[in-house]
Amino acid sequence: MKNLVVLITSLTALRVDAAGFTWIAAAQSGMPSSLSNIPEYIITFAFVGLVVVLAGLVYRSKLSSVVNIVIPDKGITFRNLVEAYGQFIFDQCKLVIGEKNAPKYFGFVATVFLIILLSNLIGLIPGFLPPTEFLNTTIALGIFSFIFYNIKGCKELGVINYLKHFAGPLWYMAILIFPIEILSNLIRPVSLALRLRGNMYGDHLVLVQFSKLAPAIIPIIFMVLGILVSIIQAYVFTVLSMVYISLAVSHHDHDEHAAH
Repeated sequence: MKNLVVLITSLTALRVDAAGFTWIAAAQSGMPSSLSNIPEYIITFAFVGLVVVLAGLVYRSKLSSVVNIVIPDKGITFRNLVEAYGQFIFDQCKLVIGEKNAPKYFGFVATVFLIILLSNLIGLIPGFLPPTEFLNTTIALGIFSFIFYNIKGCKELGVINYLKHFAGPLWYMAILIFPIEILSNLIRPVSLALRLRGNMYGDHLVLVQFSKLAPAIIPIIFMVLGILVSIIQAYVFTVLSMVYISLAVSHHDHDEHAAH
């Protein structure tokens, strides 16, 4: 345990002492301009996506060698961890989207949560900046969620019926409700993006500033806080996306409005 504390302290201190240093920038310094001009957060985000794909391939290969997939492995294994994560996400889908629709949107929800979580957590590794600290990344994620749930709503209800649900249940109020609902719908990806970016940027800033005060102790405390913030923000983004999906694909009129 003592060695672990020393290791964490040295790594977090390295992050403070080497302010401005990142591994990607160091690697890009010797590359052609066409590659060195690619923003770091794009490369980091692509790396996170590659890690998720590789993890999926590894899980698939392990599953192919299992005789009975219903029986879990003994102990803590990669397969058990993946399936525990999948069960957790599926339970959340059933709670928010409903038991009937949960299997349809499980893949989207599980992927979004994992990518955002890893994008948040990678910023705690010295020499890496979290892609979710940059507005372009969070805007892209917000737009991705926005496009997904609107397309699914149109496919589930039909374009005309999907547009009708923005008018509310009372036809004589439609002229007032429709533009408000459309505007609130358009604001959703922006609110998702700003919430995620603001919290991750603030967490990174707090870690750097407080680490300068006491590099030997403070970083450990705020590293733990950073892990909690990373998990919570990934969860909030994902839950709100599930709420929007549920509202979009529901077949009954809504008397309530989604929170933004």
